[in-house]
Amino acid sequence: MKFSLFVHMIRDNPEQSYTKLYEDFISLCQMADESDMRAIWTGEHHAMNYAIAPNPFITITDLCRYTKKIQLGTGTLIVPFWHPLKLAGEAAMTDVLSNGRLELGLARGAYLYEYDRLVPGMDAMEAGLRMREIVPTLQKLWKGDYAHKGTYFQFPSSTSIPKPLQPNGPPIWVASRDPNSFEFAIANDWHVQVTPLWKGLEEITRLKKIFDETYVQYPKKPKPLSMMLNHCYIGNNDEDIQKGAIAVSKFYNNFGAWFKNDRSVTQGSIDPLTQEELDNNKMCSPQEMRKNQNIGTLQEVIDNVKRYEDLGFDEYSLWIDSHLSVEDKKVFLSRFIDEVMPKFSS
Repeated sequence: MKFSLFVHMIRDNPEQSYTKLYEDFISLCQMADESDMRAIWTGEHHAMNYAIAPNPFITITDLCRYTKKIQLGTGTLIVPFWHPLKLAGEAAMTDVLSNGRLELGLARGAYLYEYDRLVPGMDAMEAGLRMREIVPTLQKLWKGDYAHKGTYFQFPSSTSIPKPLQPNGPPIWVASRDPNSFEFAIANDWHVQVTPLWKGLEEITRLKKIFDETYVQYPKKPKPLSMMLNHCYIGNNDEDIQKGAIAVSKFYNNFGAWFKNDRSVTQGSIDPLTQEELDNNKMCSPQEMRKNQNIGTLQEVIDNVKRYEDLGFDEYSLWIDSHLSVEDKKVFLSRFIDEVMPKFSS
C-alpha cells in the first residue's frame, strides 16, 4: 500500500489571507515530501472562494521549489475546461519544470456553478463526452504530428511543445464512479482514482468491485493501479474524534451547497450555512462522518486502512481538506505519517 496527500487551499473564513493559506498549504506539502508518501495531489476550481485552485500546473510548478522528491499530481484537473493543445502543452511544460515528477489526475468536474461560467450550457453528460474526446489526444500530441477532427475540437497536424520529460508522458489517472468511466480508463491503460465522498465502506467496496469486474474484461492488458481517496482523522479521545468529525461534516455540507448551485454568491462566496441547515443534513452529520469516513482512534484508522488494502487498492490518498485549523491538520498528519504508514511498509 502506497500513501499520498490530497490537499487544497480551503478558505473557510473570509478573514483568511490567500498568502497565509498558501503558506499553510506549503507546510502540509513539505511534511508529505519529508515522509514516505508517494505523491501530493491538488486540483482545479474556478470562481469559488472556498477551494482556491485556479490552475494546478502553476501550483505544482511552485511546489517544486519547496519539495525534493515526491510526485506531484493534479487531483483533479477538470478536462472539459481545456483545449487539447493547451492541456498537452501545459502538462508537458510542467513535467519538464518538475524534472519528471508530474502525474495527471483527470475528471469531468462536478459543479454546475463552474460549468455555467466556463462552458455555458454544458451539463455532466456533455462534460463526460468532452473528456472522452480530449484525454486520448494527450499521448498522441506528446508523440507528435497529430491532427484531430472530433465533435468538440478540430485542429490540423500538431505537436505538443514542449514534449514531456517522461518518455511516455506523465502517468494518467481517471477519476471514476460509474462503470463507463472505469472502462474508459482501463481500456486505455490509465490508472483509476475513486472516492466514496461522504459514503462509507459499502460504497468503497462497490467502487473496487467495478474496477475488478472491468479489468477482467481486458485480460491481456497490464493491470492499472487503483487509488482510493477519503477523509481521515486520528483522535486522542471521544472529544477529539468528534472535533474531526464536525470539521469534515462542515466540509461536506459546503461541498453539497456548492454542488446544488442554489445559493446566492457574493465575491465568490456562498451565503454561509446556518447551524439549522447543518443539523438538518443528516446524510453529512458528524455521526455519519464518524461512521463513514476514516475517523477514529489510531487503531480504528489503522484497521480501516487495512480493509482498503485487503480490498486491493494500491494507494490510499489522505484527503486532508476540512474545517480543521492548520495546526490541527499538522498534528494529525504527523501522527498518520509516524504511526499509521509504518504499519504498511514493505
